[in-house]
Amino acid sequence: MNTVVVEESPVPSAAAKGTGGPRGVAALARFEARRLLTSAPVVFSFAVYILWTVWRTRSSWDGFPALQDADRATQGGPLLVGLGVLLAADFAALRDRRRGTQEWFGTLVLPAGRRTAAHLLALLPVVLLTAVCVAAQFTWEALKPGAVGHGSPAELLVGPLTVLLLGAAGVLLARLAASVWAAPLLGVLYLFFLVLGTGPSGDTGGTAWLYPVVSTSGNSPFPSDLLGRPAAWHALYLAGVALCLAFLAVLVAARGRGVSARAGLAVALAMALTGGVAQSRGDSAELLAARERASAAPEKEQRCVTRDGSTYCAFDEWVPRADDWAGVVGRVRSLAGDPARDRPLLVRQRIEARYGLDSDSAIPASTRRHQVTVGTAWGGNRVPEFSAAVAGVLVAGSEAAAAELCDGRMVTVMWLAVGWEDDPMGTLRRVRLDDSVEGAAVVLAPTDPLSMTAGQTDVVRRLLEKDRDGVAAKARAHWDELTSPGVTTARAAELLGVPGPEKADSCEE
Repeated sequence: MNTVVVEESPVPSAAAKGTGGPRGVAALARFEARRLLTSAPVVFSFAVYILWTVWRTRSSWDGFPALQDADRATQGGPLLVGLGVLLAADFAALRDRRRGTQEWFGTLVLPAGRRTAAHLLALLPVVLLTAVCVAAQFTWEALKPGAVGHGSPAELLVGPLTVLLLGAAGVLLARLAASVWAAPLLGVLYLFFLVLGTGPSGDTGGTAWLYPVVSTSGNSPFPSDLLGRPAAWHALYLAGVALCLAFLAVLVAARGRGVSARAGLAVALAMALTGGVAQSRGDSAELLAARERASAAPEKEQRCVTRDGSTYCAFDEWVPRADDWAGVVGRVRSLAGDPARDRPLLVRQRIEARYGLDSDSAIPASTRRHQVTVGTAWGGNRVPEFSAAVAGVLVAGSEAAAAELCDGRMVTVMWLAVGWEDDPMGTLRRVRLDDSVEGAAVVLAPTDPLSMTAGQTDVVRRLLEKDRDGVAAKARAHWDELTSPGVTTARAAELLGVPGPEKADSCEE
């Protein structure tokens, strides 16, 4: 008698069916997100990123940031985080291969495409954490008392989107290359082209915007409406590229199956192409014309306020800084004699925007009498540089005339410029190009620099070692002679009560 045994294939329960759908993907994503956030590459990269951000932001822009530059400054740190996420995401997606459990994973209800989608969704918490760090850094800058200007939300999105893009690249790489060495090699190339500076740090047109971060390194901030950076289009481009990589990873894992993934890839590709084309158009004619006006005729674009009899004209975003400028002007004038002490000045903000954000073109000295130039940067060495410009105009009458001074009037100029400081000798050192208080040197200013001879340096140094009030009294008493063309350095020293130079300066022989 033959016995026939009939075995029925087990039918998955409702709970088992649910584990293969969205709930299963979400559960795996939560698990992988925790693993990702606690992985060594991500923890290390976040630790370095946060420490670097805190150290840098404490003294950035000398406490006077322009927020239209501060938003771009948040984009560098996430590049390091992105490298850590790329490595960790690749290792996580290759875990089954590294541990030899790939065949067991093939028997699960959750197919490879959905497991890949879970790895991609696991990136969202680390992207959100990056966004929190970016927001904290920018908020710190915005809350500084000297902050001016306006930030761009699109610029702030670049950091988190870069992390998302690199994380998606790590998952895609795991689906394309089974080797655990693929991600480290890609990381080395990434460091070479982006972190080590071989990426686009100066060129901001054409293909430069295909990189995740496009930095600019100009010395002076621009008004927000003169930046011309296609930040919104670039954010769209980065989001599109990140989604393209994500949907490609899902399709590779699912071997091309999945209508939703193919539709998502088409939408993401459209986003990337739209943003990529729009961001590469270059500067418009309207922007170039606006930069020309701001550079050649700033008075047509500025607003003026009056402080203590002097007029301060600046671009709208910098008008709140007029009180800081007025404070320096008042301290310089307090050491001057009549009639310079009460002479009204016109302080005008000037920029050179015609050559783009990376331009370091010098601003020529103004020939207009009693006009002083101030730049868009402030704090640190910019303060004594502006003070030197104010002193030069009070003594010589104009910036152009002050730049040509060679006689003893330079002693008076430098005494006014740094004599009011708490650390006048240190300030003298910082405002000189060679960072010294001996010998001849170039004195920095917002426009054309001034020049000090070795003899003038000796006299000014001796003045700064004496009692400030005593020197100020002598300067007021002999003001007319101290500011007369042709006065020698030796005579200026005699009038101010200090020994003169050991020998005459070359320009006075």
